[in-house]
Amino acid sequence: MRFSEFQDKAAESIADSIESLSWGFEYNQVFELGKGVTFKLGRAGHILGSCFIRFESRRDNLSVLFSGDLGHSDRPLLPDPDLADPADFLVLESTYGDRCHDQHAARTGQLAAILSRSLTDGGIVYSPAFALGRTQEILYELDRIFSMSEYFKAYPNLNPTKRPPVFIDSPLGLSITEVYSKMSAFWDQEACALIRSGDNPIDFAKLFAVQSYDQHAQLLDFKGPAIVIAGSGMCTGGRIVDHLVAGIEDPRNDIVFVGYMAEGTPGREIQAKAKEKGRVVLDGVTRSVRAGVHVLSGYSAHADQQGLLDWVAGMEGKPRVIRLVQGMTMRGGCLGLS
Repeated sequence: MRFSEFQDKAAESIADSIESLSWGFEYNQVFELGKGVTFKLGRAGHILGSCFIRFESRRDNLSVLFSGDLGHSDRPLLPDPDLADPADFLVLESTYGDRCHDQHAARTGQLAAILSRSLTDGGIVYSPAFALGRTQEILYELDRIFSMSEYFKAYPNLNPTKRPPVFIDSPLGLSITEVYSKMSAFWDQEACALIRSGDNPIDFAKLFAVQSYDQHAQLLDFKGPAIVIAGSGMCTGGRIVDHLVAGIEDPRNDIVFVGYMAEGTPGREIQAKAKEKGRVVLDGVTRSVRAGVHVLSGYSAHADQQGLLDWVAGMEGKPRVIRLVQGMTMRGGCLGLS
């Protein structure tokens, strides 16, 4: 048995084991845990299937709400987070508690402007992206940019009949994109309407899947114009590193970052060195940053400060206690609600 076959069988066995130990719960239904304790899940809008959870003890007349990771509103594929029932205690994430994201329309326009400039000289646009959520959002944005007349009017270079090839060079990203396609019934209303009209915004003309390593190696020699979406999102590993080693020194190419780059990651280093046309080390190879480097905010899967405020304000009653976790403290106090 080849090692790859062994890996496939091992992965299948693990998946079967997890499936046998798992069971599902619907959103917005109350379930009994016993001893007077119930729980209810609400749609969190962070990634497909994400949820927040509210526990209630009838015996103690006490309720606790855990937000988990909350998504922000006006995302292209996922519905907005559900409103939560009131709770005595709220444990609230605050990943972006100290800032607000760009509006969706603004970020799409920024991406269109970058593509209009970047693709005219025959270069390649590289987008480091997380396989879950971010890859699918970028595909949606690209489909809208090359499908909607308003972008063609603003940027004539983005001709819908001459759209460049888009390569998803991420096996995991491809698998998750397939799952997203199968679960389109859980998309937001706008995306569902596109599906009903026969337009699948994450499966369009000239979209190519790069699955095997041989295909990946061939893509490294591809001449633009083209768009390559690959992981890892912070350039710490994965196929995007090979692409950057091959293309970061070519001024015709561009790198578009659509996610947060943590300190110490190659992604953060590329952003810093781009300002001075410096050098970075990628997979042990030192390269000069000559490609264009762009940073688009607003693609985070987390709610921003205003989104968190709006979500809490949407409850019928204010929580007695709010505890912030996983992020930044709100300016001006704990959500302005304490």
